[in-house]
Amino acid sequence: MVGITNKTLIAEIRRQQQLSQSIVEGQTAISTGITLNKPSDNALAWVEVSEVGKAQAQQSAWQANVSYGASRAANAEANLEQVNTLLVRAQELVTSARNGSLNDSNRTAIVEEMSTIRATVASLLNQTDYQGVPVFDDTQSVLVPVSRGLNLAVVGTRQEVSEGIDVGGTPMSIDDILGQGLTALQSGTDADLVTALGSIKIGQAHVAIEQAKQGVRGDRLDVIGERLTTIDLDLTERRQDLESTDLSEVISSVKSKLLQLEAAQSAFARINQQTLFDLIR
Repeated sequence: MVGITNKTLIAEIRRQQQLSQSIVEGQTAISTGITLNKPSDNALAWVEVSEVGKAQAQQSAWQANVSYGASRAANAEANLEQVNTLLVRAQELVTSARNGSLNDSNRTAIVEEMSTIRATVASLLNQTDYQGVPVFDDTQSVLVPVSRGLNLAVVGTRQEVSEGIDVGGTPMSIDDILGQGLTALQSGTDADLVTALGSIKIGQAHVAIEQAKQGVRGDRLDVIGERLTTIDLDLTERRQDLESTDLSEVISSVKSKLLQLEAAQSAFARINQQTLFDLIR
């Protein structure tokens, strides 16, 4: 009889310990706002939270790629804008040089500025960022994964931007065109200047088209970035729904368990004060 009673007491102690632990977990859930802390809390919800977590990690990686791509796209667009502006200025210089009233000093200044434009354009087309990544890809655009099954070219290649420009049936590069303009300025013949001016206009029109292409790339990245943000918000909301605490329910449960624990402890204290004779009687 005593053995049975001892086992009963031990079982009661364990029950009270479990009840106390459950109360602590409830209080923690109230303070943190999170109910789901281990698989036993809700097995199905735990599995879904795990899947949501994996999806969030993947979304985060894609968002980082989109941000990286958007940064490269913005750099490329800015450089193309500068190249376009410089080519417009080159047209102005060649047009000015056709003015027969220019003196040698003015012509020298124009030649010097055209030389600077050529060097600056070359620098813009071959520029790299602080990590050594070129603003424009070489030969083939690097594809950046931005969502499941979708890889995007975020910038054009240097060759697309600056080479293979059809000038009267002859493929020329931006550098060739500016070199032609520089030679025409140095020679000063009107025929050469007219030819150079036409070539620069064609080159500038080509760059304007490349600007439009780059703008489309940037816009597409913006759209994908917004979609990823929306999906991430949905995933975060779903995770919060699964993990978050129903305060009214948990508070009610904690209060009930506190009452149970107090009653159990009171009863246990009375039993524990009884004598051995009382227990076996």
